[in-house]
Amino acid sequence: METQTPMRLNPDDVAQYLRDHPEFFDEYAETLAQIYVPHPHGGRAIPISERQIVTLRDKTRTLETKLRELVQFGQENDLTIERLHRITLAIMMATDLEGLLASLYHNLRQDFGVPSVALRLWGGARSTLPEFGEISPEVRVFAESLNQPYLSANPMFETADWFGEGAGNLASFAYVALRIEQSFGLLALGSDDPARFAPQVGTLYVQRLGDLVSVAAARLMPPA
Repeated sequence: METQTPMRLNPDDVAQYLRDHPEFFDEYAETLAQIYVPHPHGGRAIPISERQIVTLRDKTRTLETKLRELVQFGQENDLTIERLHRITLAIMMATDLEGLLASLYHNLRQDFGVPSVALRLWGGARSTLPEFGEISPEVRVFAESLNQPYLSANPMFETADWFGEGAGNLASFAYVALRIEQSFGLLALGSDDPARFAPQVGTLYVQRLGDLVSVAAARLMPPA
């Protein structure tokens, strides 16, 4: 008598059968209770029902983590918006260029925690303020090319000199051009934290800051 080879079940066919026949779980409830599967985190085997509970708990923990991250991001954004509001008010209250620069530097360092801030201006009348110091043609071309803030791990051109003696400790930089119709200045921010102005960091708030400073500085700069 010929021995028949047992038919091998395809796992995909089994899975599809169970999807097509959900009544199976009602008809064979006791059988399901007797099926044990490996624990997802290793160790002993557990009933399939317990495995489902473990899976649900894992998914819940993942969702809770994502929710905490969203709440944290929301709180950080709220804080940044509040800081931007305060610096906007300070900039609007400035009645001359020196007052504008003093408010800008103070708020960026104290409110935003940016340790090193430098700014250079050109295009207006000459001034004794250090912000009107000599600027290389390369810096002007660089500023004119910026349609959005530029983040870098290294200082651009001679801008390292703008930060003074502490420049050697800086590990990330942000540059935003000041412009109305064309560029007339460059705001440079420096941090000793390599991640503070890393290329993958968002630049929306830095751009908004640049827009504010551009309008205020253009209003208060001495005419050419």
